[in-house]
Amino acid sequence: MFFFERGWLSANNILLLGPDDAALVDTGYCSHAEQTVELVASTLDMRPLTHVLNTHLHSDHCGGNAALQARWPDVQTWIAPGQAAQVQDWDPVALSYTPTGQSCPRFRADGVLQPGSAVTLGGRPWQVHAAPGHDPHSIVLFEPERRLLISADALWEHGFGVVFPEIEGVHAFVEVGATLDIIEQLQPAVVLPGHGALFTDVAAALVEARRKLAGFVADPLKHARYAAKVLLKYKLLEWQQIPASDAVAWALATPYFGTLHARYFADATATAWAQGLLAELERSGAAEVRDGMLYNRG
Repeated sequence: MFFFERGWLSANNILLLGPDDAALVDTGYCSHAEQTVELVASTLDMRPLTHVLNTHLHSDHCGGNAALQARWPDVQTWIAPGQAAQVQDWDPVALSYTPTGQSCPRFRADGVLQPGSAVTLGGRPWQVHAAPGHDPHSIVLFEPERRLLISADALWEHGFGVVFPEIEGVHAFVEVGATLDIIEQLQPAVVLPGHGALFTDVAAALVEARRKLAGFVADPLKHARYAAKVLLKYKLLEWQQIPASDAVAWALATPYFGTLHARYFADATATAWAQGLLAELERSGAAEVRDGMLYNRG
């Protein structure tokens, strides 16, 4: 098993090699697709990639699918259940790419990872568990013999991913908590998260995640502000630098920002609110505004 820790623009990738299979779990963001293909090809040497698996269909977890399918045309691509029809019809709104202002080249899906089933990866059976919250369709993968957990964005060493259903007005904090309970019940020895380094102190990570969740439950506005800053910072990771006025214009044209503003921040104009987000990123050290330009930092 090879764990490719990527920068935050791309989710981490896990490559598992077995006697008869070579499977990659999650494929990063589209702007890193060429690098993803090179990482996989150099590790496989002359072996073909047989399977691609996506824990969920956010753009940073499946943005390399199309490039991998082009490089290995016979690769089988399995996705988390719930959005197979949207992939077949290619609906970028339902798949979240238009609402987030992100990109994902069209790819095909050959099957789904059904919770309650198991898949063979690297010659070992991995259990498929539903992990809603961050994304209603997300799954995690668990290998019980070595107690390895591929947690995607359900659990990081220092938290978890934005609870996207909450942006749309769907109450999902309880699902985040239920997913953390499932992870605790599995008792993993090693967690391979969607972002950040792999870790073994799972108990401490769960304590921190539950503390963070409790804060969001007590103050949903805190989560809304966090979500807006994460979406803007994520795009800044892609841009690296852009005129600050263009960043504000992008936010004003991106549906999720409009939804967040209308639901939580309508006491300010949309422009003033977006400008305030840039200022908050700058105060936190995540960005810098200089001579009218917005630069990525941190």
